Amino acid sequence: MKTKENQFSTRYKFAVASIGNPTCPERTRRACAFRCWRREFANQAATFKPAFRSGAFVLSKLRKSHRGYKSLTNRIRKGSSLEYVLGVDIGGTKVAVGLVNSRGQIRHAARAPMAARGSAEEGFHAVLNAIDGVMPEARAAGVPAIGVCVPGWVESERGVLLSATNLPCWRNFPLARKIEKHYGLPTRLTNDASAAALAEAKWGAGAGHESIFYVSLGTGIGTAIVRDGKIYHGRAGGGCEGGHMTVNFSGPLCGCGKRGCVEMYASGTAISRRARSLLGSTRNKQSRMLKMAGGKISDVTTETVNKAARSGDKLAREVLEEASDHLAVWLGNIIDLLEPEVIIVGGGIGRVMTSFRGRMGRALETWAINPGAHRIPILNARYGVQSALAGAAALWLATKQR
Repeated sequence: MKTKENQFSTRYKFAVASIGNPTCPERTRRACAFRCWRREFANQAATFKPAFRSGAFVLSKLRKSHRGYKSLTNRIRKGSSLEYVLGVDIGGTKVAVGLVNSRGQIRHAARAPMAARGSAEEGFHAVLNAIDGVMPEARAAGVPAIGVCVPGWVESERGVLLSATNLPCWRNFPLARKIEKHYGLPTRLTNDASAAALAEAKWGAGAGHESIFYVSLGTGIGTAIVRDGKIYHGRAGGGCEGGHMTVNFSGPLCGCGKRGCVEMYASGTAISRRARSLLGSTRNKQSRMLKMAGGKISDVTTETVNKAARSGDKLAREVLEEASDHLAVWLGNIIDLLEPEVIIVGGGIGRVMTSFRGRMGRALETWAINPGAHRIPILNARYGVQSALAGAAALWLATKQR
């Protein structure tokens, strides 16, 4: 009885003979040639089996990376220095970039406009334009990685921005992978408030505190919770969107689709919008805000409101006090729910609003039932408007290399 090996050997010999036989049909010779090739390939595969297995492993990882899993380059090369990391903070109106060292110090900071309402590629090129401004210094410093933060909902593990009210140019956008591919440097992505909270917990106003509630007041309102040095992300990474907590269910429609979000009352966008609305009334035409804006109501910004308030303008101060009252209502809920050790306020208008902390503290006597609410300090972020920039770098610097 012939074994399978003998049978295969007989067929192989027949195939070899048939290939050179001109009397055999063309179709038969082709089939025989394929059979011979398969035999030779099997022999080579047996010889190099470990290499084939290794190659299959790498290919499977690359396929996973292409489909959105962690890329193979999303880690620092062994032996690379983490003295400096390039941090990138993308907002609704600007892109801030800078080198951050292991002590949390920012060097070579720069800003560029963000094309948030253009196409996805226009928005991406705006980011590249900002990064290019400091990339020569980054290369010279031997920067081994990039950390990026954005507002809105982020899947950090995949490096994807799902959506952001203030960045309508992007939806399900693989931002980290595109930046990583462009510059050849491993890149991590997270929410901007989470990044800022991480920086403040490691190097800033929250250092030494076990639990921190961080608030970023800017174009919108971002929030984050840090406990024991770790960011709380929620079940799937979409938690801590405190800026979209409703404080008035019959309030104005927010870009997120809900009504009466605190962001609609106390963000920089809300403050400037409220000021412009009040300036439309004849009795408010004498406000210094209008003069500072060159007589154009449409040119009134949050900065205009702040400058006018500091110069004694009554209407401007009323606008800021109204915003601080809404913050107090909201923070009362936060304190009753979380009771953090400290509340840290950062972002572009963070210091503007903390100048009203005395007023907010008095309001919290009404809006927080926690008897220890008055013992929870409301502090300015150490980094101010640069908290998120430092935090983007902290994605690498504040964690062990993986």
